[in-house]
Amino acid sequence: MIDSVRSLLTVFPYAIAAGFLIATVCSLLGVFVILKRVVFIGIALSEAAALGVAAAIMFHIHPFLGATVVTLATVAILAYPFERQRLPRDAVLGIIFVLASSLSVLLVARSGFGLHEVQSLLYGDLILTDRTDLAIILVTLVPVLIYLLVFIRPSLYTFLDREAARVMGVRVMIWELLFFFSLGVAVSAASKVAGALLVFCYLVVTPSAALLLSKRLWLVMFSAVLVSVAATMIGMVWSFRSDLPTNQAVAAVACGLFAAVLVLVGIRRLLVRRVPAESIRLAGS
Repeated sequence: MIDSVRSLLTVFPYAIAAGFLIATVCSLLGVFVILKRVVFIGIALSEAAALGVAAAIMFHIHPFLGATVVTLATVAILAYPFERQRLPRDAVLGIIFVLASSLSVLLVARSGFGLHEVQSLLYGDLILTDRTDLAIILVTLVPVLIYLLVFIRPSLYTFLDREAARVMGVRVMIWELLFFFSLGVAVSAASKVAGALLVFCYLVVTPSAALLLSKRLWLVMFSAVLVSVAATMIGMVWSFRSDLPTNQAVAAVACGLFAAVLVLVGIRRLLVRRVPAESIRLAGS
């Protein structure tokens, strides 16, 4: 195991660094995504980023630029209050997901690339991260990380209770737009490297595990990062040793950790309930 970790660090240092940073930032964003109850925005934006990459291939521009433009355009569309048209936001996200998934494949169908190349371009492969990919990840995700840590209070107030935040003088619309803009930038950069599946996993699975562990926000955020980084490291080692797809291996490990946390929390609750019950029996006797 230790030898595998050393070999991985030697052969794929850029992949590990990018994986850890993507895991950290996306899991922190995921905490707010779940609190806001817009879980499907993660997969919708990931597919929008894939569509941007496909468009970039067709127009011979940098994939990151294409992913960013299409993702931010999607964020702008989602900012429209569709509720006034009696259209649930989840329905809009579903439409965007289907449209982006279809168009991304259609755009590259006649590009001349092989199936493996198309899948790698559209959905990324973490293990193939190079120096340029890592530089893009650093330039885009580090500012998002700083924003999350510095402006956590107004963002939290906005997401938990809009009306109370307005009474407190918080500019709700501005902070929501800033968050979704940051989410769009992060997803567009991360999806190019880690793929839509893994980014969605970081946005939903690991923050869900963290929310099971604690009700304190700072502890939830720390736990989300810890679970994400652990899943990334274990998944990459497993992929390296068994010659498996990296993105899927990391996602599977993350789901396994979530299941383990769910079981442990369930056992803890059963034990907590039994202790008071036994105390009552002893007192009655």
